[in-house]
Amino acid sequence: MLNNFWIILVFPLLGAALNGLLGKKLSTRIVSAVGCGSILLSFSVASLSFLELIGLTPEQRHITNNLFVWIEAGDFVSEASFLFDPLSAVMVLVVTGVGFLIHVYSIGYMSGESGYYRFFAYMNLFIFMMSLLVLADNYLLMFVGWEGVGLCSYLLIGYYFETRVAGDAAKKAFIVNRIGDFGFLLGMFLIFETFGSLNFHQVFERVADQFPAPTEGFGVLGAITLLLFLGATGKSAQIPLFVWLPDAMAGPTPVSALIHAATMVTAGVYMIARSATLYSRSPETMLIVASVGVATALLAALIAITQRDIKKVLAYSTVSQLGYMFLAVGVGAFSAGVFHLYTHAFFKALLFLGSGSVILSLHHEQDMQKMGGLKKYLPVTWATMGIGTLAIAGIPFFSGFFSKDEILWNSLVSDNGSVVFYAVGVGVAGLTAFYMARLMYMTFHGNERFGEGHHHSEGGHQAPKESPAVVTGPLMILALFSALAGLIGLPAWLWDTNHFEHFLEPSFHHVYRGDLGHHSSHGHSLEIGLTILVVALAVIALWLAYRVYVRIPGTADRIAARFPLLYRLSENKFYVDEIYDTAIVWPIERISRTLLWKFVDVSIIDGMVNGAGTLSQGWSQRVRKIQSGFARAYASWILFGAVLALLFYYLTG
Repeated sequence: MLNNFWIILVFPLLGAALNGLLGKKLSTRIVSAVGCGSILLSFSVASLSFLELIGLTPEQRHITNNLFVWIEAGDFVSEASFLFDPLSAVMVLVVTGVGFLIHVYSIGYMSGESGYYRFFAYMNLFIFMMSLLVLADNYLLMFVGWEGVGLCSYLLIGYYFETRVAGDAAKKAFIVNRIGDFGFLLGMFLIFETFGSLNFHQVFERVADQFPAPTEGFGVLGAITLLLFLGATGKSAQIPLFVWLPDAMAGPTPVSALIHAATMVTAGVYMIARSATLYSRSPETMLIVASVGVATALLAALIAITQRDIKKVLAYSTVSQLGYMFLAVGVGAFSAGVFHLYTHAFFKALLFLGSGSVILSLHHEQDMQKMGGLKKYLPVTWATMGIGTLAIAGIPFFSGFFSKDEILWNSLVSDNGSVVFYAVGVGVAGLTAFYMARLMYMTFHGNERFGEGHHHSEGGHQAPKESPAVVTGPLMILALFSALAGLIGLPAWLWDTNHFEHFLEPSFHHVYRGDLGHHSSHGHSLEIGLTILVVALAVIALWLAYRVYVRIPGTADRIAARFPLLYRLSENKFYVDEIYDTAIVWPIERISRTLLWKFVDVSIIDGMVNGAGTLSQGWSQRVRKIQSGFARAYASWILFGAVLALLFYYLTG
């Protein structure tokens, strides 16, 4: 199967074509079968290819499928070529595996929607584009998938295009991502100009030859990596381009789970991990990456603790967790960043889909202030989301515990790490446990607030009921992986080696090793002690959330009243959108309206066009009088012309 792993791409593309072109005439059962079946086939091929890959020696785990020459112009040659190595194998398994579960979930969640076939066509197209992104063997083909997932994101966020909120959110996501994509393009141009190729293997070999050690100062590698990072900040929602992701919750919940939690938003992390050979030789850029990542993680966590919309809490949580991943790759712990990407895909998809189950049971209510006491009505949703919460909070021995612990440890002891990175990371871990416990307590515990003003069994609202098996089934599977997926990456203090890191090693063959944080000098006792400290902080945060939101009702309101400024800053998302509107959007709109439209377009361009027409019309009105129709007048003009000609020849000799 490894010789033809590119077939992974074929099935979702066929599914998108069938549902997109014929879906309107097909039954929902067939649309569902095509949509889910195509992703299941891709996942099956990916799994078989993965099993063959792990049977090879580490040196052999670099399989390429060259299909044809795609572009050939002068010295530039780009092939339709695909790469299956440990890094792309992990990514494509996450994309197709989690993607399949979300497709199955969508059968129940999207039931009855008028654009049912359109939804599955877009979802299949997204899986194709994301798979293309992670399987591409060169930057140009990766960029095709990069732009493709941006297009699919626009289509899926704006699925409810009749509503202005969804349309605005889709446009915002599209425009903000274009800013990052501009940086990605410039980075690609500079890579080709410097190394003469866009093929990963060729570029990384030439980088290793030309730059055997990290560069001093901010040179060409710094420019390349910083431009690529600009692209990553757009796709992976980091400061300053994170503002699109929370608004993207206007799309259906399965879209939030697939695109904005498990797959698309991790594309930036994957791209940097794939480009680790470049980044490991540019310490200045790595410092910027780590700093932006840790700042984003902190800012998003501070915003999440006061949001009332259940999906907005999870959206800012995603931004924060992506910040952790960038912190990891920024300090050189590329494997740790990919490990957290892998575990995060399970527990965050689970939490988003669980929130969708809650929303369905409450007739699409998303305000947690109007929930409470749902545990007895939605036992499966409560239990599975509880597992997801323990995983993201870093409670032993759930998946998030291992990946987050690995990031925090590397952020401290790596040569690129620092005490500041570690301290902020630990603080964010405590905030994460608090706001996720807050979400669980406000949603499932305490007094029932969803029936206020209604008698749910007698009046307009029925009592909430558990979602059907097609919805809860994927939740249970994701809960299982959220609990156990981290066991493949046990740290050195628990096991002889980190098997996940060891498996990824061939993908980082050309990475510079001197500055990547060899911390053998640190004993396991220090790591164990720090791990206990972080776990204790998470447990305290869970207890505090219980005390504030369950044990002593009204405590949150009293805290908010005591610190009104801090509360308003967090509740209003630190006014980042308002600052952008004032500093960027409003000036651009004003300049476009007054200068570019009314002055340049209307006064100058339209004035020149209209003036040329008016001038031509005026002259034609005068010149046409020459054509009087009288022979005498024509003879006079001929005589006048002859005199002028004779005079000209006389004066010029």
